Amino acid sequence: MNGNIHSIETLGTVDGPGLRYVIFTQGCLLRCQFCHNADTWEIGTGKQMAVTDIMDELMSYLPFIQASGGGITVSGGEPLLQIPFLTELFKECKKKGIHTTIDSSGGCFSHAKLFTRQLDELLRYTDLILLDLKHIDRKKHIELTGMANDHILEFAKFLSDHKTPVWVRHVLIPTVTDMTDDLQKLGEFIGTLENVQKVEILPYHKLGVYKWEALGLEYQLNHVDPPTDEKVEFAYQLLTAHWNAPIKH
Repeated sequence: MNGNIHSIETLGTVDGPGLRYVIFTQGCLLRCQFCHNADTWEIGTGKQMAVTDIMDELMSYLPFIQASGGGITVSGGEPLLQIPFLTELFKECKKKGIHTTIDSSGGCFSHAKLFTRQLDELLRYTDLILLDLKHIDRKKHIELTGMANDHILEFAKFLSDHKTPVWVRHVLIPTVTDMTDDLQKLGEFIGTLENVQKVEILPYHKLGVYKWEALGLEYQLNHVDPPTDEKVEFAYQLLTAHWNAPIKH
């Protein structure tokens, strides 16, 4: 089976535990104003890659990956737009004992029977979800991403009900996603989830602006600077105020 792939990073260090073989899939439904991968938005394009070809390349890096406690991470774009491909890929990974991770916003989540049936199967081969929660406020989420967040919050609850391990990620954008009231509400929501292993604050940056310019798109956050360390720590305290961190053995 083939997947629509944008690019591959062979030894990533920020997309899950250890060193990761990171696949960036092509296609996304969200249009986040801060996106640093705007060139992954278009659906149905990218390079067609077979599961067998990906596994062949992955195996050459496996000694380094496994020595670090790492594995494979599928990011995007939105990986869950290609669930059948992910399922076949992760099945092959589990045969080799490879840790599997998906980086997802849940932007395409649906309660439709076909989708949930396919997702249920995929989760059987998935060790970790990096769950990107952009904004807790529905109206502000629409302004920031072009889409409401109702189904995204439902996706988070779905993963909690399935006891799928999750790392919650939140991009901290000054004046946009760093309001105290919003962070408190997001922290309260995180506290309702029973599967959160880690909470990460991702400081906003402008490293992907050149992609917007290359695509002829207007980047609307040029006036925003990255948050200070103090702002990041303050946000982390609010997001974890109701979180029951897992006990480390």
